[in-house]
Formats: sequence, C-alpha cells, structure tokens
Amino acid sequence: MTEQTHEIRLHVNGVPHTATVPARRLLSDCLRHDLGLTGTHVGCEHGVCGACTVRLDGLPVRSCLMFAVSAQGHEITTVEGMAAPDGTPHPVQRAFRECHGLQCGFCTPGFLAVVAAFLEENPDPTEEQAREAVGGNLCRCTGYQNIVRSVLRAAELAREHPGAEPPGAGAAAEGGRA
Repeated sequence: MTEQTHEIRLHVNGVPHTATVPARRLLSDCLRHDLGLTGTHVGCEHGVCGACTVRLDGLPVRSCLMFAVSAQGHEITTVEGMAAPDGTPHPVQRAFRECHGLQCGFCTPGFLAVVAAFLEENPDPTEEQAREAVGGNLCRCTGYQNIVRSVLRAAELAREHPGAEPPGAGAAAEGGRA
C-alpha cells in the first residue's frame, strides 16, 4: 500500500517552492529533504530542544511539530533566509558571531529564529528578558552566557541599523497568521 501524497506550495525565504509530500511529512523534514534547506536542524524530534525552530509568518515555531501541508499559505523563514539579499548578515547572526554565542553550532539556527522574533517584539531587552527569551531552546555547549550577550548585542545592532529584516519578518506585528 502506498501512502497518499499531496502537492504543496510553500513560500520559504521569499521564494516559492512546490513539493510533493506525504500528509504526515513534518515541516522540518520537508525543508531539509525536499527543499534542501539543511540549516534547519532536527534534535529531539519532540519540540523540546528548539533546534528546528523556524519563523512562520514572523513567529517562531518548532518545525518538527508541524506538518508541511499545514504550512501552505504561510511565509516561512529559515536560517538561510535571515541574511540580506546581498549577503549581509542579519544583526542576530552578526551578534552571535561577535559574542561567540555558539560552540558546536547545532542549536544555533533555532536560537537565531527565536532571538530575531523576540527582538522585533522587544527591541531593547534587559539581560533577564533576554535570558527568558532563549530559555525554551536547549544548548549543551555554551552555558548560555554568550548567547544572552548575543541577544543584547543583536538588539544594539538592530537599533544602529533599523530596517534589516529577512523575508517574512515583522509579519506578526502586521497581523500575520500564527
């Protein structure tokens, strides 16, 4: 018996894509295996670690908990879509590099998605707010000190260079869907 497939149209990082997937294909697997966007990492496969976090209409979501067919009609932003079209790193990417907010890098794409969304809602966070914002993502290497520093530095960079948003960013603030 063969599993029924569905042709879906996804808008990822500002680019339209078509994929034929089984109804139970997870968004994380579709991004990685069907679209070749391997920056989305899959860790626990239970929505606990946050490594698979992407932005859906500007809001962070665990892509390992969402079926790909459910993402049709939404704007998805992965780590590959965060940099500006000319390759200039997003302020969050730059801050993580400057502040050594990563070690092995496995959890980093999820942190970048969460932090970018958080800073749109709170552009001038306190250290405590930054720590709370990243608390839902797990990192086994860093001890979070440099991740929190990265959040605060990203806020500074974003204030210095307003308007540096990836495709689909700010959709939540503009009434985007969750």
